[in-house]
Amino acid sequence: MKKFFLSTFVFLASAGYVAYQYLGGGSASAAQSPIATVAQTTQTAAPSGQSGATQVVSTPTPTPTPVVSSQPQSSGTAAAPASTPATTPVATSAPAPKQTGQYLDGSYTGSSADAYYGTVQVQAVVQGGKLVTVNFLQYPSDRRTSQYINGAAMPMLQSEAIQAQSANVSGVSGATDTSQAFIQSLGSALAQANNS
Repeated sequence: MKKFFLSTFVFLASAGYVAYQYLGGGSASAAQSPIATVAQTTQTAAPSGQSGATQVVSTPTPTPTPVVSSQPQSSGTAAAPASTPATTPVATSAPAPKQTGQYLDGSYTGSSADAYYGTVQVQAVVQGGKLVTVNFLQYPSDRRTSQYINGAAMPMLQSEAIQAQSANVSGVSGATDTSQAFIQSLGSALAQANNS
C-alpha cells in the first residue's frame, strides 16, 4: 500500500512538472520541449530478510538549447541586412552623339589667298558630315580676262572639291593662280570643320 501511494505521488508530481514546463511556467529552454523530465526507476537493495523495494525517482532531463555563435558562418551564404537604405538614382546627361561624317556640320570661311591678279576666299558648307557647297566670297574680277577665266574655272573647282570631299583638286588648266588660291582657302576652311 505504501508503494502504491509512493508511485502515485511520483507519477502525479512528474505529470504536474511536465505540464508546468509545457504551459510556459519554466524557462525558455524548458518551454521549447514538451517533455522536460523522464521518470527513472531504480532498484535499491533491501536489507536482509526484506524483499527489494522499488523506488521511482524523477530526474529532470536537460533540454538542449541552440548555440548562437557570434562568428560568421562559413556556409558561403551571407545573411541579408535587416534593412537597406533606399538609393536615389542620379541623373547623368548622355554625351552628345559623335557625328558620323568626315566633317562637322556648319559653314566655315577659309583664309584669303593670293591669286596674283586678286585674292580668292571661299566658304565651305558642311551638312551631314559632308561637304555640300563651296561658295566664292572673293575672286579676281576687276579685269575682263579674269572674269572670263574665273567664270569658267570656279564651277569646275567647286564640283571637283565636292566630289573629292577635300581641297585636293587637280585644278583648272589656264586658271593656275586661281586654282592654287582656291586649294589654299578651301584647305583652311575644311581644317576648321575637321571631325577628329
